[in-house]
Amino acid sequence: MSQLRFEHVSKRYPGGHEALVDVGFSMEEGEMLFVTGHSGAGKSTLLRLIHLSERPTRGAVFVGGRNLATVRRRGLPQHRRQVGVVFQDHRLLMDRSVFDNVALPLVIAGVARAEIAKRVRVVLDKVGLGGRERALPMALSSGEQQRVGIARAVVARPRVLVADEPTGNLDPQLAAEIMELFTELPAQGTCVLVASHDLHQVRRLKKRVLVLEHGRLIDDFRPEAAA
Repeated sequence: MSQLRFEHVSKRYPGGHEALVDVGFSMEEGEMLFVTGHSGAGKSTLLRLIHLSERPTRGAVFVGGRNLATVRRRGLPQHRRQVGVVFQDHRLLMDRSVFDNVALPLVIAGVARAEIAKRVRVVLDKVGLGGRERALPMALSSGEQQRVGIARAVVARPRVLVADEPTGNLDPQLAAEIMELFTELPAQGTCVLVASHDLHQVRRLKKRVLVLEHGRLIDDFRPEAAA
């Protein structure tokens, strides 16, 4: 069974702009792929449909076999516990410490305090912030804030992880390290979908690539098929 599936998905905004047009693809458990395309191609819209900050105009999106059209407002928190999200604008709680920001998904899920502490520290070490857990986000650089957002998205080991330009504010070495962190997640069963302009990283990792152009899926490139 596919972990994530789009079936003939279109998204039209008020005013007539079509952000996505008849998009279809599927991802298996433990798969990682990139979504690329020019600015405005529909990458961010595609990700928003997965974590239900928006809904399609036509077609259906499935996560874990469930049609997301059946998820009503009261079911949104449960759905979003299954979908880790790395936002472009971080969306951190500025009055909470780095530790508290990263721990939030685990607290909401009711994980035991000792387990929370262990998992948060492990993931902070992995994103290079092991010594900053008591800092407030305002004391961090933009790149460090981005890494906090990434740590928060992965700490709960979600079924699906979506990341919108996750390395945009990072230097090349740290960008490579963060991408390597994403590549480790499929071994835990998480399927990982990364929207990125960073073609160097996309080529380096040799993962499947979806290419969007004006809202249409024009290529689904699989490096292993081309080898």
